[in-house]
Amino acid sequence: MKRVLFVCLGNICRSPTAEAVFKKHFQNKKIDVFFDSAGTAGYHIGERSDARTIKHGEARGYVMDHLARQFSAKDFDDFDLIFAMDDSNYSNILKLSRKPEDKNKVFKMAELTQTKKISEVPDPYHGSAKDFKNVIDILEDCVPAVIARFYS
Repeated sequence: MKRVLFVCLGNICRSPTAEAVFKKHFQNKKIDVFFDSAGTAGYHIGERSDARTIKHGEARGYVMDHLARQFSAKDFDDFDLIFAMDDSNYSNILKLSRKPEDKNKVFKMAELTQTKKISEVPDPYHGSAKDFKNVIDILEDCVPAVIARFYS
């Protein structure tokens, strides 16, 4: 089974949302993949996602049951693909890589959007409900490209 990891800063907003969005869409298409998420910082280890993340994710039918954890170099061994939500986290992930094969597993999530012209998945933490909904929209927009590029 392929294993995919989504990474943001604290692992309470963007990456657990990505985990839930992709899990549901891949299950609906009967594509067998294991999804997880992590943060490059250890601020929220063991905590549930931000309450706004849970609220807006569940309103769209996503299961928001992830507990935050920190990304580690071992994740390169455990996952086939690693998607960073922004440039800073992309850079932090690559700093932990140990060999070229590790780097080849890392991609920027925003590069897979279909209809949105963005360079990063924006962090909604200091924003409004609109920002949390926008993150879900962006991630839903990425699903077809991830399927087409890595699973067809």
